[in-house]
Amino acid sequence: MNKQTTQYTKQLVDTIVEGMKEVKAHNIVCVDLRDIPNSVTDYFVICHGESNTQVDSIAKSVEKETSQQLNEKPYHKEGSDNSLWILLDYVNVMVHVFYKETRDHYDIEGLWADAKLINIED
Repeated sequence: MNKQTTQYTKQLVDTIVEGMKEVKAHNIVCVDLRDIPNSVTDYFVICHGESNTQVDSIAKSVEKETSQQLNEKPYHKEGSDNSLWILLDYVNVMVHVFYKETRDHYDIEGLWADAKLINIED
């Protein structure tokens, strides 16, 4: 990955985190997958909400921030129907917005325990 792409990806991650913080997302974690062989993306950005409404609001806030700040839209989006786990795919960065119990069940951070985890202050 070239330096320009790396800088843009970092800017995208920061903008996603901003969008999450805007609506009080809980336990934001960035999972740096760049050193993991055969990983599907460079970063996961994971958080959770306390209700389906908050999960949906977090995802919408992320989309709004990335659109306004970077003119970027997700390549793919899933999970808006029930708002238990919304996935926003920005190719180099995948955003996982969970309902708390769903996050605990799937334990994405645990599955990628060999990656670098970056905890973001609330």
